[in-house]
Amino acid sequence: MTIITVQLTPDAPITEMDESLLVRSEGMIDNDNERTTWVEYRLASDPGNPRAVHRSVHVTLLQAGVESCTAIGQFI
Repeated sequence: MTIITVQLTPDAPITEMDESLLVRSEGMIDNDNERTTWVEYRLASDPGNPRAVHRSVHVTLLQAGVESCTAIGQFI
């Protein structure tokens, strides 16, 4: 049993759910400058919903001197 941290609606508190209740999707960008992997979870009861209930990302910069900007966003 794996527990995933989720936010079910934009104004809801952050809580935890069992991964078996969620649909996982993942992807990657890999080029000369970066290697970025991401994971999103949506509710298994509503997998077509455009709003993910969990998102996480890992970015590795591959070249020195690459500038990066970060922004803290919100679920949409």
